[in-house]
Parts: sequence; structure tokens; C-alpha cells
Amino acid sequence: MTRITFDDVSHLDEQDSLAPFSARFDIPDGLIYLDGNSLGCLPKAAKDRLNEVVTREWGQDLIRSWNSNDWINAPARIGNKIAKLIGADDGEVIVGDSTSINVFKCLSACLQLDNSRTTLITETGNFPTDAYMTEGLAGIAPDRIGARLVDPDEVIDSLDETTAALLLTHTHYKTGRLRDMAAITSAAHQKGVPVIWDLSHSCGAMPVDLNACDADFAVGCGYKYLNGGPGAPAFTFVAKRYQEKVFPALSGWLGHKQPFAFDDRYAPAPGINRFQCGTPGIIGCAALEVGIDLMLEADMQALRQKSSALGDLFIQLVNQECGEFGFEPACPINAAERGSQVSFHHPDGYAIMQALIACGVIGDFRAPDILRFGFAPLYISYRDVWKAVDILRDVMSSEAWNQSQFKQRAAVT
Repeated sequence: MTRITFDDVSHLDEQDSLAPFSARFDIPDGLIYLDGNSLGCLPKAAKDRLNEVVTREWGQDLIRSWNSNDWINAPARIGNKIAKLIGADDGEVIVGDSTSINVFKCLSACLQLDNSRTTLITETGNFPTDAYMTEGLAGIAPDRIGARLVDPDEVIDSLDETTAALLLTHTHYKTGRLRDMAAITSAAHQKGVPVIWDLSHSCGAMPVDLNACDADFAVGCGYKYLNGGPGAPAFTFVAKRYQEKVFPALSGWLGHKQPFAFDDRYAPAPGINRFQCGTPGIIGCAALEVGIDLMLEADMQALRQKSSALGDLFIQLVNQECGEFGFEPACPINAAERGSQVSFHHPDGYAIMQALIACGVIGDFRAPDILRFGFAPLYISYRDVWKAVDILRDVMSSEAWNQSQFKQRAAVT
């Protein structure tokens, strides 16, 4: 294989149509940030927008802002913007709550679609909150609801006439493995099973087309590739064919058809609005909307092409520069089967990642032994990838990682 040089990498940056976007993010000098798949960078415009919300809308207009600044419609307005990124129609996406809570909403909705189906299925090794939510919901009524964890390669075979929902992550959080949404949804539908897709590591990183795949339900978070800030509101997608069939288990007041009538009994709002629950966090919504507006300016096909190329380059450079240090791929090598991240197994993965972070290369670690690197195409360059691997080689060749300070586990890894 031809050796990759820095000039080769620089040429890729010169041809990159997405390169101008990086100037619109506030990234500290000297930092190579490869963790946008966990927390996206700060859009510069978000600072001005948040200042406006806090200083004028909250500080001056106060409660009038629910009307005068349209706070009340933020969940639906932002949801319609997200819909454009995930192949949904207006009125199919609502913003609010966390991904975990939205998973609960969708699971409980599926249980209402067919009362004869009572088992919730997800895969082993899925992101924990997804599995925990199936377990928790089943625990509410253990005599009626069941929860099963099945092998990732046996999810379709596990479905039967008792299955109420199949909950899967589109892009796996550890390995980056990309599921075939259309094929799996079709196979599940043949068995009468609706599918809930967790898009947390896909939305904003690649084209997603829920309606073309005949998707039923989906959820996703706003703080990864959408760059909405820490703890940003999540979103819920519900296909229009299901919206009127569900009486929300989390029947909060903003999901009521007339929330300001203050009725004693709940009457669900029409359409996607019934999947709202409590009062939305307006500051979080404002920051998220900035990130989404920025994302909507980018060509999604170009973004996917670049993210695949960045991942390919990283894998090739690790093999070229660090081949003797025992890194084993934990992600698909074929970019078409991989999301916008690359993962490697290493027995000293935690300490190596902490040493990298100390040197200005931020990725993250996932137990038991995975170093995970995310490639957000709007602000990561090909030169960043080169420099990151160059620093990784220095960390390994000098054994800088083999210090006690890098082996002390922090609360967040």
C-alpha cells in the first residue's frame, strides 16, 4: 500500500467543500476534537443567540415571550427543521425531554397498537438507556409486559406474534456499525412488528430517510452531531399513521389539546403535539436551533462522503504509523457499514485515551477496552486526522500513557 504523506492529506483539505464551516465553531486553539459524536462543538452563533434569549427574551420580555417570542411553538418549529435532516414530514417530529424519556414514550406507544403483543425486544450491547427503558417499562406491569435482550445478529429471527416493538440503534455507539434501516424495518413489518430507531449517532452525521424506509418511530439527541450543547433537548419521530392511535403514557399538560383550558381530564392534542410532555427548556431549545440551522446549510451527501473519508484516513494512518502497538479495529473497515466514528480495541485503552487528551487530542473511552474517535465533518479537517495519529504514535512510542495519573478512572470516561 502506498504510504500516505502530509502533502496528500493537505491536498484533501484544499479540495474540501465543507472546510469553511469550521470557522463557524468556537474550538480552542491547538485542540483536535474527535468527540463530536458525544458532545458537539459550540457554534459561534449560539453565544449571541443565548445572550439574546437570556438578556432580552427572559430578562425583559419575561413571561410574555411565550407568545411574543414564540417560545410555545419551539418544540414543533425545531422538530420540523430536524425532520428535514432525517427524511420526515412536517408534523412528524417534536423536540423535548431526553432521549431516554422519548424511548419510553415510543415503547409505550407500540404497546397500544396491538394489545395482543406484549414483548419489547432490543439487542445485547445496545446503548444502556435503550435496554434499561425496556426493562423499566416491563417492570411496571410484569404480568403483562415482557422485555428481552437478543443477539444483534438474531433480532429478526427473535420476532414473533407476541412482539410489540423492536428497538434498535441505527449507528452503534461503540462500534459505529451501521444498520440497514430499510431492510430491517421491512423484515420486522412482515412479522407485524413496529421498529423504534435510535438515531442519536446518525442524525446530523449522515443522510437518514425515515419515510423512505417506512419507519414507525425514532428518537435522537440534540447534543452530538446537531451541536445543541450539553444536555440539549432530544427529539421524537412518530409516523403520521400512528399519531392518532396512541394515548400517551406520559400525558403531560403540553400534550393536551387545550393546555390552557386547565381541564381535570387529559384529552390528547392532535398529531405529533400529543407527544409533548412538560414545559420545554427554552434556553436549550434556542441553542439547539442554532446548531440545526447550521447543519441545514450543509449538503448532507457531501457531509457523509467526508465523514467516511475522514474515518478511512484515520484507520489507514493508525495502521501505517501505529501498527506495532496492538490496536485492533472495533468498527467496520468498510465505510458504508460504519457511522461517523472509528473505534479500536486496546487492553490499555483508558490510559491511552487519557494521555491523548492531555496532549490535546480529545476522543473518549468505552468499557471494556474501546478507544472511540468521532469525526464531525463540519469542523474536523484531514490535517486534524494526521496530527491526531502523529500524537498517538508519540504517546505509544514514548509510553507516555503508562503513568499512574492516566490510569485513575474518572466519573465520566
